[in-house]
Amino acid sequence: GISLQNGAVPGEQGKQDKSVKRGNWGNQIEFVLTSVGYAVGLGNVWRFPYLCYRNGGGAFMFPYFIMLVFCGIPLFFMELSFGQFASQGCLGVWRVSPMFKGVGYGMMVVSTYIGIYYNVVICIAFYYFFVSMTRVLPWTYCSNPWNTPDCAGVLDGNLSSRAALNLTQLLNTTQKRTSPSEEYWRRYVLNLSDDIGNLGEVRLPLLGCLGVSWVVVFLCLIKGVKSSGKVVYFTATFPYVVLTILFVRGITLEGALTGIMYYLTPQWDKILNAKVWGDAASQIFYSLGCAWGGLITMASYNKFHNNCYRDSIIISITNCATSVYAGFVIFSILGFMANHLGVDVSKVADHGPGLAFVAYPEALTLLPISPLWSILFFFMLILLGLGTQFCLLETLVTAIVDEVGNEWIIQRKTFVTLGVAVAGFLLGVPLTTQAGIYWLLLMDNYAASFSLVVISCIMCVAIMYIYGHRNYFKDIEMMLGFPPPLFFQICWRFISPAIIFFILVFTVIQYRPISYNDYVYPTWAISIGFLMALSSVICIPIYAIYKVCRSEGDTLLERLKNATKASKDWGPALPEHRSGRYAPAFSPSTESHLEVQPLQPEKGQSEAAAASPVQGSNGSAHSQDSRL
Repeated sequence: GISLQNGAVPGEQGKQDKSVKRGNWGNQIEFVLTSVGYAVGLGNVWRFPYLCYRNGGGAFMFPYFIMLVFCGIPLFFMELSFGQFASQGCLGVWRVSPMFKGVGYGMMVVSTYIGIYYNVVICIAFYYFFVSMTRVLPWTYCSNPWNTPDCAGVLDGNLSSRAALNLTQLLNTTQKRTSPSEEYWRRYVLNLSDDIGNLGEVRLPLLGCLGVSWVVVFLCLIKGVKSSGKVVYFTATFPYVVLTILFVRGITLEGALTGIMYYLTPQWDKILNAKVWGDAASQIFYSLGCAWGGLITMASYNKFHNNCYRDSIIISITNCATSVYAGFVIFSILGFMANHLGVDVSKVADHGPGLAFVAYPEALTLLPISPLWSILFFFMLILLGLGTQFCLLETLVTAIVDEVGNEWIIQRKTFVTLGVAVAGFLLGVPLTTQAGIYWLLLMDNYAASFSLVVISCIMCVAIMYIYGHRNYFKDIEMMLGFPPPLFFQICWRFISPAIIFFILVFTVIQYRPISYNDYVYPTWAISIGFLMALSSVICIPIYAIYKVCRSEGDTLLERLKNATKASKDWGPALPEHRSGRYAPAFSPSTESHLEVQPLQPEKGQSEAAAASPVQGSNGSAHSQDSRL
């Protein structure tokens, strides 16, 4: 009977909720930690604090939290419930409306791009982590072979007589003061070339670190969610320990308060500025990892009756709280450095790789036992990056394995993981050349910006309007035991798609061709950027046209109807959860005496809180478990 094929032995309580073939999370905490690790990434440290300071300090929190409530949490809940209901990766879930499977392919393409360059950022963090294990950090002084005459360190002799010579005058005499950490980054670590087309040579230390980071990711995912679920107990929690250590170290420094005031002082006039709202919406959207396919994938390993409504709220709020907390850590130390140099905080504030690999490491050289703080900081960046990278890789592997779907590939999932990891490593090699950082920023700016917004918008429309909101709300009620709260119903149908559309319009209006410091990208490079952005979105119309052509029907309208209609195998993955409108009409001989149940109309409601235990073939009662 069903219970036997589902892994229970006769006489044992039936394993009601698990999927033996695909596997599940060991427990709920693993899922929540994995999702937190996925949502909380490098952007929380190097993008949010800077956006906050640029867009009116504390006043930015207002649009930020409004966007979280009206767009972030609803989209998060939608993707989690979508993946959990069907127990399928980002391709398999589109049985809900086969014409839109291109959205799943688009998500895979985006996750591929992000997975390639994200691990390169992790590998640079690994490199800095390894070189921090010295008595004196290598970017402390200007006395190295790679330094130029313009170099002026915060600790060098020429600055110690600050009473006699004010720093501002010093800056006026040498307009081009560069810090030793900037020269270390540009002239030594990257050995930056002058142009994106001029690749130069591969930087071997970075290549080695890239190998290390891919090996780490592969080993953590070797048994899929079974192994990564254990690893996240450490990778998702330890960054908070480090943040707290750095926070305590930071706020006890002189000048820290100035930095924090810079970060938090509200400029209320900016709230009327559309750019501030656009930045808030984009930051929420990109930070939570919506439309990457990872949320659907992670939720697909949940038990069917898991309360993903509660999870989505916990994870989204944790993600945003982390961003705010990281701002204190960043700005307290930047304030201390600005105070030490006698300049304004705005002179030292930066974002992106410039913050993580130039400004912050430079500030750390001012602290006693600076290598310790440096090791901690880069270890934290590595863990934040790995949490996201695990999910990116798992998204691709799960999509491939679920799509092929036979026993043979399920048993060889580890080899699929290995294959994807090796491919990711090889594709990342060009990003470790002397022009690598140009390509990395190109991918970051184009491959994962517009396209995510388009994908998310189409996903909302497909589920709410093509599949139908009533159907979807019923599905959620069958799964959770209650329909989605009214607020979420309104958000899903109207408010969230509107906000996503606003982000799209905003992104297009705000568009400026990318530049890196003073280097302006050539037109051909920007064209490649647009092609990367397009490559994920183009999957959607191409697959839709293909599907409509393959559908039955005499007129185009009939074909469209058939292409968008949910396929027969859409619905809960396990037979024992297929009740109500998902119950099989006729019963196959194998499952005969379990599946012949009177189809009461109220079966949907009773699914989660079944009053009568369902009799299993082996005589053991399955108690329907709903851990609400």
